[in-house]
Amino acid sequence: MNLAQELLRAELARTTRRLFLQECAAGLGAAWLASAAANALGASSAPAVRDAARPLAPMMPPLPAKAKRVIYLHMAGSPSQLDLFDYKPELHRLDGQDCPQEFIAGKRFAFIRGVPKLLGPQFPFKQHGQSGAWISDRLPQLASVADKLCFVRTMVTDQFNHGPAQLLVHTGNQNLGYAAMGSWATYGLGSENQNLPGFVVLLSGGKFPDAGKSVWGSGFLPSVYQGVQCRSSGDPVLFLSNPPGIDRSLRGKMVDAIADVNRQTYNEAADPETLTRISQYELAYRMQMSATDAMDLNQEPAHIHKLYGTEPGQESLANNCLLARRLVERGVRYVQLYDWGWDSHGAGENEALHHGFKDKCRQLDQPVTALLLDLEQRGLLDETLIVWSGEFGRTPMRENRGGQEMTLIGRDHHPHAFTVWLAGGGVRAGHAHGETDPIGYAPAVDRVEVRDLHATMLRLLGIDHERLVFPFQGLDQKLTGVKPARVIDSIIA
Repeated sequence: MNLAQELLRAELARTTRRLFLQECAAGLGAAWLASAAANALGASSAPAVRDAARPLAPMMPPLPAKAKRVIYLHMAGSPSQLDLFDYKPELHRLDGQDCPQEFIAGKRFAFIRGVPKLLGPQFPFKQHGQSGAWISDRLPQLASVADKLCFVRTMVTDQFNHGPAQLLVHTGNQNLGYAAMGSWATYGLGSENQNLPGFVVLLSGGKFPDAGKSVWGSGFLPSVYQGVQCRSSGDPVLFLSNPPGIDRSLRGKMVDAIADVNRQTYNEAADPETLTRISQYELAYRMQMSATDAMDLNQEPAHIHKLYGTEPGQESLANNCLLARRLVERGVRYVQLYDWGWDSHGAGENEALHHGFKDKCRQLDQPVTALLLDLEQRGLLDETLIVWSGEFGRTPMRENRGGQEMTLIGRDHHPHAFTVWLAGGGVRAGHAHGETDPIGYAPAVDRVEVRDLHATMLRLLGIDHERLVFPFQGLDQKLTGVKPARVIDSIIA
């Protein structure tokens, strides 16, 4: 036996069963990572392997992209489309009459009992711009930019409770544990700024969405792709500042030491989440300066604060709209805004259409209009997709409970029709897709499912929704799920 054979025999003798399985698993993991990256990018030739040390590194979209980034404006609680964007003269004529049985027999509602009364539009509507878009007087400033908007009036969902409906709108599934649209976008494309999260979440209205933080979770995707909630006052992210007695240099050494321990753990166990942990610690260190700068509204000139109606130091929709602009201009891929308080029931003054709803419209009108104008003047609107929605619609019937009408006017949850509008990012400006029936109960033509909206958003980002997949529970999971989804070609410019 020669020396080489003796060394090989000694090495094999030292190889334990556990070490063999670990090394085998690491090799299989590397092979899977190459395959998954290829599938996620829709590659048709040699796979492009992700850099495990830089999971948010920017990646070229596999298809021609019209949008580079997304700002999603979610009005948690769901505004009434019949009092903002979907004008129904026939419903106005029938106001106060009993709702026909065909619309209530065998149907499920949250707060409608007996035979409800039809409820016409509660505010005056006018047509605006060359497009002739119908918008109520609740949003006069947004109406002034009507020709920049693209309305989808025939959105439907199969959920009529807030939490599951919010999960469906943002993750493509009404159940917990699925990845948010922002997570899919950063998984597929990475982010252009490695010193900020690729997916940022901003809250206003004083409360979390009903579905909680799950609506910006990464689900089965690596946790580095989950949304990072930032605040518009204090530390942008909790515990981002150094604790007393720790300076930036020492913090850097601590991060390096933790990374060394984690790399050793990864070499032993080959768990991909260990690499995610390393990346998150390093990102947090880089964010100490970059996030603080990005979230500092005091850097904005007075005319910008006047445009948005902002008040630095508060958590408001106005502040968050301005923060969204500052984030996307710094290369953040996906910014998700949640504004709580749009649940337009008749149970209390903060909810009813002639009380809290009016206040919410005032809070929305100026900053969202300013966001569109500000992005446009900076040359960012064409490559930034803006999406505005609730999680479902509102009924054309007046809410009642136990057969008794509410003292205050409100509308119940309605999954059968709601309105979403989009702007910028390659959508067809001044266009309206679909039409609901004469009372706005259900789509008459061009019905759009939530998964169709997701497929369209991904297509605008240059991604084929059928090819952006991640293996989990024996399936190649997709944002659009297992049912057929279609790109809404008519709304793409």
